[in-house]
Amino acid sequence: MRVVVLDDYQRCASRFAAWDELGCEVAYVHEHLLGDPLVEVLAGADVVVAMRERTPFGAALLERLPDLRLLVTTGASNASIDVAAATRLGVTVCGTRSLPGPAAELTWALILALLRQVPESDAGLRAGEWQHTVGTDLAGTTLGLLGLGRLGQRVARVANAFEMEVLAWSQNLDPEVARAHGVTPVAKDELLARSDVVSLHLRLSDRTRGLVGERELAAMRRTAFLVNTSRGPLVDEAALLAALHAGEIAGAGLDVYDVEPLPHDHPLRSAPHTVLTPHTGYVTDGGYRLFYGDAVEDIAAWRDGAPLRVVTAG
Repeated sequence: MRVVVLDDYQRCASRFAAWDELGCEVAYVHEHLLGDPLVEVLAGADVVVAMRERTPFGAALLERLPDLRLLVTTGASNASIDVAAATRLGVTVCGTRSLPGPAAELTWALILALLRQVPESDAGLRAGEWQHTVGTDLAGTTLGLLGLGRLGQRVARVANAFEMEVLAWSQNLDPEVARAHGVTPVAKDELLARSDVVSLHLRLSDRTRGLVGERELAAMRRTAFLVNTSRGPLVDEAALLAALHAGEIAGAGLDVYDVEPLPHDHPLRSAPHTVLTPHTGYVTDGGYRLFYGDAVEDIAAWRDGAPLRVVTAG
């Protein structure tokens, strides 16, 4: 049995799980590959471990991998895998558990970095400056959450501790659930108009793609910040760039992008009033131990004829 672990950017996958217990060849791919280079690397692989949605596995790719029998995705599901095609081709798809905390914690890292201007203060101090920025208070301001699932709820609890007012909207929001978390349910337009920080915590789907576009950005306060640690395509990137350059919003904290890794010449890299991180919301020691530990467990269970955490189509 040959196992290939994809997109091990930090060259750390080998140390987060007991891969040697599988007693087989395990190869780690450190760069992001697509197309023919990816097919070449995966030739002869019985098992592939994919890191979240970094590498899409559509029907066309799966058909070019005749030796593949098990595809493990970190996380319980993966929108970039055509599970129906995998099933048709005899490929079992399994998932892993994940920690809810890391992405919520990074959300607050971005919010605090934006409102207290941490990157500017750090750069200024290193350049010999002293106290050249003026931060924004959190207490007494309003946080608007687009999405109030398990991640949004964790973000809301921290906002309550900071003495912020918290608003929430989603297409299927239960008002009683919102109120139970100290959150006021409101219409989307009201949330955009009232919030000092708007943070996205929604799954990417056909109905949420481009949810925040030109109209929504124009509805926000000029002093408000946008934070996205969910999925890049939830926000219209072109509209966001235009709003940042025009000063229509105060700034943006982003961990996710339409294209990842973010191209070297992408205009977001030089956009004003931004704090950018390279999709590290889930990248923590504890998160990786759970991802890769479960992946090894999935592989062993599948080899023994009793696969765990099987992902099904639909």
